[in-house]
Amino acid sequence: MRPAAGSRSLPVLFLTVFIDLVGFGIVIPLLPVYAERFHATPFQAGALIAVYSLMQLVFAPVWGRLSDQLGRRPVLLVSLAGSAVSYLLLAGAWSVGTLFAARILAGIAGANIPVAQAYIADLTEGAERTRGMGLIGAAFGLGMVLGPALAGALASFGPRVPELFAAGLCLVNVGLAARRLPESRPADRSRTTSFRHPLSPGAVREALAPPGAARLLGVFFLVTLSFAVLYGTFSLAAEQRYGCAEVGCADRQVAVFWVYMGLVGVVVQGWLVGRLARRLPERSLVLAGIGALAVGFFWVPFATQLPSLLAALALVVTGQGLASPSLSSLISRTADAEVQGGALGISQSLAAGARVLGPAGGGLIFERLGASVPFAMAGISALAALGWLLAPTRVARAGCEAAPMRRSG
Repeated sequence: MRPAAGSRSLPVLFLTVFIDLVGFGIVIPLLPVYAERFHATPFQAGALIAVYSLMQLVFAPVWGRLSDQLGRRPVLLVSLAGSAVSYLLLAGAWSVGTLFAARILAGIAGANIPVAQAYIADLTEGAERTRGMGLIGAAFGLGMVLGPALAGALASFGPRVPELFAAGLCLVNVGLAARRLPESRPADRSRTTSFRHPLSPGAVREALAPPGAARLLGVFFLVTLSFAVLYGTFSLAAEQRYGCAEVGCADRQVAVFWVYMGLVGVVVQGWLVGRLARRLPERSLVLAGIGALAVGFFWVPFATQLPSLLAALALVVTGQGLASPSLSSLISRTADAEVQGGALGISQSLAAGARVLGPAGGGLIFERLGASVPFAMAGISALAALGWLLAPTRVARAGCEAAPMRRSG
């Protein structure tokens, strides 16, 4: 570990990821408008959202593995430049096909989170690594709070202004990263072996081989799947329970709920995780987080008053905010230093798959069985993750030995 380099580089990395995600947040609320502009069908509009996560599923491990071979810095610079090009393509879109091309490129370029996580893993250990993983989540939450707000303000200046602003922001980000973000991997650790896709059967077997790796990846998938149910169901449920008759009022109330959850996530991952990681083992943070996630989801259907709902949502967001960065830290420690990017890429690929299945499955359950059932299923998914983590098998004990969970204080 190089603490001095880490202390200088992590704020720059946080700013780089934050700016990247502000651009993402600017575009997301406007995609339905773009789809409608070109007379897209409802299925095409939904697919326009889903294709982004699908590209992340495929390319997150690719970027991670390439960063193991070529270095973190060049891969980050290329992906940030790709995001800028995707926003320019979106601004100049002339058909539904070009909208899809722009979103496919955005998904490929935006699958760089495992590279940022591997950068953190190169420079940190123990509690500082968990704190760094939490900062990535905080950057995501803050970008998703600020981005949509900027989108609304920029759209008043013209229909192409938000995406052009996002492109300009990404280009500025490329310059910032090129100037201020050093390479985190020593030159002698970069590999020159032939590239093999990290999702190929042989590569997946190797990623699952270290003691405890398969269990941690499975738990990470279930935690992400549980939280992702919110994306496809909460807005509809909140409108039913807390909407109002005035046109547009319900939409504003739902937006306030999402801003509230984003701010709670920023506080938890940007501040609370770092403080707790210095006092508690990572495994304890994971267990506490999954427990809070399950309790929060089971509470949501019974939260008939606004304060109760806010408390339940705070539990859900806090649980996810404690569990996810701690799991990412543990996953990075199951892999050798030379392949951490690939391992973290596989975890982000699983997370992308969960973000496709969770909203789609939650929406289908909502439609067929009612508003309460998706949240109960999300709670069950969290309990399954908790049970899997606690199951007393030899693999679990070996995993704890492979990724020691010491107190840092």
